[in-house]
Amino acid sequence: MRAVTVNPGVADSLRLVEDHPEPLPEEGAILVEALAVGICGTDHEIIAGEYGEAPPGADRLVLGHESLGRVLEDPSGTLQPGDLVAGIVRHPDPVPCPNCAVDEWDMCRNGQFTEHGIKALPGFARDRWRLQPRFAVGLDPSLAPVGMLLEPTSVVAKAWEHIERIGARAEWQPRTVLVTGAGPIGLLAALLATQRGLAVHVLDRNTTGPKPGLVRALGATYHTESVCELDFEPDVVLECTGAPVVVLDVMYKIAPTGIVCLTGVSSGGRTIDLDAGALNRSLVLENNVVFGSVNANRRHWDLAAAALARADPSWLDALITRRVSVEAYAEAYTPEPDDIKVVLEFGS
Repeated sequence: MRAVTVNPGVADSLRLVEDHPEPLPEEGAILVEALAVGICGTDHEIIAGEYGEAPPGADRLVLGHESLGRVLEDPSGTLQPGDLVAGIVRHPDPVPCPNCAVDEWDMCRNGQFTEHGIKALPGFARDRWRLQPRFAVGLDPSLAPVGMLLEPTSVVAKAWEHIERIGARAEWQPRTVLVTGAGPIGLLAALLATQRGLAVHVLDRNTTGPKPGLVRALGATYHTESVCELDFEPDVVLECTGAPVVVLDVMYKIAPTGIVCLTGVSSGGRTIDLDAGALNRSLVLENNVVFGSVNANRRHWDLAAAALARADPSWLDALITRRVSVEAYAEAYTPEPDDIKVVLEFGS
């Protein structure tokens, strides 16, 4: 069968293998026919050789962690043949740490977790793959065109769950949300904010392309000025760029008792001037909270599936700016200026 693979740590080793072995039974009881995988910045970084880890005993890693497939067989009875399914990316570490022991592998404390298409587990960019039932998330049939968005949606579902948990520390009535960055994570974070009935503002540098229209279609406000120039103080910020200046600016901009959730990952290697004393004073005296959030556990995947099922299907479809067949895989992994979400398609 076909599989899109890399040699981890070797830049530009991406290739399509035509005779990749079938998935092994020990990978899971549920056999799935691949329909599509979404492509994100993590894939580009692995292709660049920045990180990635092949499964034990293998030289190459199958890419793909934003999955969508159709069940071929499931002897466990968890799903039925023909059902749409996505695979949870992260698996708990084998020790396990206290968090992994209770299925909160997104909060793994020892770093020994594994991840499909990223770290020591084969990804979903292959014609067929297998899942253990506990890592299989069924999808509503209406999500067939866009179900590969479940993985990034699970990330923001977790972020929102943790924001609301932190907010419950006191009487909390948030009204205004700022999302910085209008990539897939930012737009999906804005979607979940609008589903909560909040006034949503999205800030991004792009003045053209599909992003402004997608934000406005949610009933949200699109901004291109700097954070400092905004004329309001948000109660909640979801920072999705990882840009150091933006990260600092939102900490200063947040309203009293506000919450800043950092989901963007900074590349490091850059220094900027910082008045640490002023920042500390602001955070302490206004009871603000800044926290980081990454990945998701099964609970968040289920929340994400419900959120996508409630969303406007045409809006979700518009997030996918390119659909590329697996035969043209190199084209799919080559970024274009107006890309939001690129999808690699395997079949129908």
